[in-house]
Amino acid sequence: MTVYFIDGQFTERDGLAISIDDRGYYFGDGVYEVIKVYGGELYTAEEHIDRLFQSATKIKMTIPYAEVQLMEIARELVAKNNILVGHVYIQVTRGSAPRMHQFPDPTVPPVVTGYAINNPRPMMGIENGVGVKSVADVRWLRCDIKSLNLLGNVLAKQEAHEAGCIEALLHRDGVVTEGSASNMFGVKGGTVYTHPVTNLILNGITRQVVLGLCEEQGIPVVEKSFTIDEAFEMDEFFLTSTTSEVTPVISIDGRPVSSGILGPLTMKLQKAFSSQIPSFIADE
Repeated sequence: MTVYFIDGQFTERDGLAISIDDRGYYFGDGVYEVIKVYGGELYTAEEHIDRLFQSATKIKMTIPYAEVQLMEIARELVAKNNILVGHVYIQVTRGSAPRMHQFPDPTVPPVVTGYAINNPRPMMGIENGVGVKSVADVRWLRCDIKSLNLLGNVLAKQEAHEAGCIEALLHRDGVVTEGSASNMFGVKGGTVYTHPVTNLILNGITRQVVLGLCEEQGIPVVEKSFTIDEAFEMDEFFLTSTTSEVTPVISIDGRPVSSGILGPLTMKLQKAFSSQIPSFIADE
């Protein structure tokens, strides 16, 4: 049975209870993070926990734990649920209080919950590539905050799903921003292009890892926005996320990217990404 964390303790599902007055339920008033687990170990956990605190600060919310405490909670969730390859989900809401738009009294404690589940690597997409669908980015203007307000992302993902695609390629007036749950990259003439870090995208942890790998591999990177039309003309295209790793995009709106097969630079980054974590091999 799955073991969860809530209200300072670990509990099984039968003992799990969230108040109907929780502001996460009413308003999506909270933040979250997803931390990947490989070989029973947390991957880039410090970066994820740090971003959780950054998101909380941006919405004027105090997390009632120190970063090292949340790290230990995440490790315990992995151990108690016997996770080998999967992820940990941690969420913090502004607490439980009568429904009103303004913040509740400062004495209302935030609610911290978490769980860990097994989740294998998406090898089919990683090895064969995926298709994406362009969708207008109609989300709010603070996409840099990893908040619970994900309805725009959900609608975009569903539109892509109904078109038989794995992910939505979001754009504002034709300018590519990111995916509904990923960051997007194009490759042209051996250079990697991706949207710069602004309020219009989430600075993904895997995005940061890949940019670091590009530097190590001597691959030039330009953090500059590009259009949907330019995306169609890319030599290669790929997306990144905590759960998708480095996934090649072989078609956009049903149109093949270049030859419609995995590109050499994308595969080079996949290899570099996998080689830094030997425990990947155990799951393949």
